[in-house]
Amino acid sequence: MFCYFLLLITGISCRENTTKEATATEETEKTTNSLQAKTSKDKLIMFFGNSLTAGMGLDTEDAFPALIQNKLDSLELPYQVINAGLSGETTASGKNRLEWVLNQKVDIFILELGANDGLRGVPLNETRNNLQDIINFVKEKNPGVKIVLAGMQIPPNLGTDYTAGFRKIFPELAEKNDVELIPFLLEDVTGIPELNQGDGIHPTVEGHKIVAENVWVVLKDIL
Repeated sequence: MFCYFLLLITGISCRENTTKEATATEETEKTTNSLQAKTSKDKLIMFFGNSLTAGMGLDTEDAFPALIQNKLDSLELPYQVINAGLSGETTASGKNRLEWVLNQKVDIFILELGANDGLRGVPLNETRNNLQDIINFVKEKNPGVKIVLAGMQIPPNLGTDYTAGFRKIFPELAEKNDVELIPFLLEDVTGIPELNQGDGIHPTVEGHKIVAENVWVVLKDIL
């Protein structure tokens, strides 16, 4: 049985106004309460990220979290996926909304944030500290949770030092916190025009299939 949760789909660097935020919060609470009732006997996998997780530009059924759900269902594994992707999310805004998103027990938490920080030139220490705070909070809120950190890379627009430093954040945090790492979420997708939408950033339907496989390589061993 497929139960899928989506917060919002907008642009990768869009700004949500107050009205939209209030509506998203209200809908999130309603959907989460419904999800809790339906999946009380199932384990939960939360994908917490930005528009890459939300599946910007696609039907939600084509985004990689939904494809993971399909895989779980086909294997008759008792897991339900929650897509907590929000377009435009940075590590700072993700940290701020984490408390009301984690209002149910989560067994596996897949953290996909940082790309928007890199595109905006957020100081590397700020990105690193925010991700660490998120990991700490998730562990505190859900003792025994398994965390998967999705590695990300950015174009060298801001210089080689920043680009290299950004790339190192993810494996270093994974090692420090003893969490699983997806080395690069968009491996074999980035830079391939036919696998990306017109903006060159967000994967197409076919691109999301590859992203789902990148996730599954790590996730299957945890399951």
